[in-house]
Amino acid sequence: MASEQRRLLEQLMGTSRTPSSTKYTDPSVCRSYLVGTCPHDLFTNTKQDLGPCPKLHSEPLKSDYEADKANGKDPGYEWDYARDLQKYVDDCNRRIDAAQRRLEKTPEEIMKTNELLKSIRDLTESIQYGLKEVEVLGESGSVGVAMEEYCKIKKMKFDKDEKERELKSLSDTSGPSGHQKLQVCDVCGAYLSRLDNDRRLADHFYGKMHLGYAQMRNKLKELQEVTGNRRPPQSENAARGPGGEGGWGGDRGYGEYGGDRRDRRGGRGYGGRRGGRY
Repeated sequence: MASEQRRLLEQLMGTSRTPSSTKYTDPSVCRSYLVGTCPHDLFTNTKQDLGPCPKLHSEPLKSDYEADKANGKDPGYEWDYARDLQKYVDDCNRRIDAAQRRLEKTPEEIMKTNELLKSIRDLTESIQYGLKEVEVLGESGSVGVAMEEYCKIKKMKFDKDEKERELKSLSDTSGPSGHQKLQVCDVCGAYLSRLDNDRRLADHFYGKMHLGYAQMRNKLKELQEVTGNRRPPQSENAARGPGGEGGWGGDRGYGEYGGDRRDRRGGRGYGGRRGGRY
């Protein structure tokens, strides 16, 4: 609560201290805040709290930006906003991948599983061979020997059932997930238990962190659909424009935080491997 109040106070003080000469095109102004919601404002008082934004959040400057955009003067800040969102979405996707890997079986568990499967297969073959042998012994009149072999088969069946129960138990409890059956939320990367009741699941899906990442993913997808393959318009502060670091056609190309898909006009493409997912 204290950090939230401090953040609000800092924003109010920052707005009031904004010099009259400052324009929304100034590099010190947060472009994500002008276009939509700054990621720094989404996760306050959560495990993903990003702290205060280092750039200026000014409501009057945001109004100036929106007025210019409504009058047809578009500085192209949607591209900057998409680039900012892509960075945080890609970071979240990397955490999701790492969390998924932690839930996989350890090498020891994989080895134990393979040993159990081999034992079950060998016992099954031995039981089938033994039953045929008992049948042959019975037909030849060697009833006593057949009974001894049948007792051995019953012991093998008991061992096979034990191995199958052990395999099932290992499958149910292997990995750090244990008996709680953990899974990873594919929106925010948090661990969820399949045994959670509806109330606990609702607390997660309506929590600030989950909603924050859902909002970023939805907004990123919306921006990708709006901008498409269009180039960002030229502006008086086109430091990130064509040929610039992270610009459209520069060393990295537009979307320096993108993923696997390549763009002919730059290095990495706009969107990324999982950036559009939500």
